Amino acid sequence: MSSQFNRDFESAQANERSLFDRIFRDSNGNIVIIQPPNLPILVGTAATLLHFVAPNGTIGILSGLVGFGTLYSWAWLELFSGVNYFRQGLGLVSLIGLIALGYSLFSV
Repeated sequence: MSSQFNRDFESAQANERSLFDRIFRDSNGNIVIIQPPNLPILVGTAATLLHFVAPNGTIGILSGLVGFGTLYSWAWLELFSGVNYFRQGLGLVSLIGLIALGYSLFSV
């Protein structure tokens, strides 16, 4: 005979998600590591490539700023709205990398 406490405890254990599930699965149970690129990634990549092609002048400055801004926005969104811990960690690492890159490029 099991008591109500034991049944509640067993039910709570069945509903608990493992560490793997919390890191790599979304709320629907799908493993999400790579997603189709969204608009900030596409714009940021295109602007960064344009910045490497034409690094000087107005186009270089604007493409660098647009690339940095959109990639920073993507990292921020991933950090606070990522579907799992992996995506949130990816946003954190990207955000730290972008801040360090921006600091090293624009410091005197």
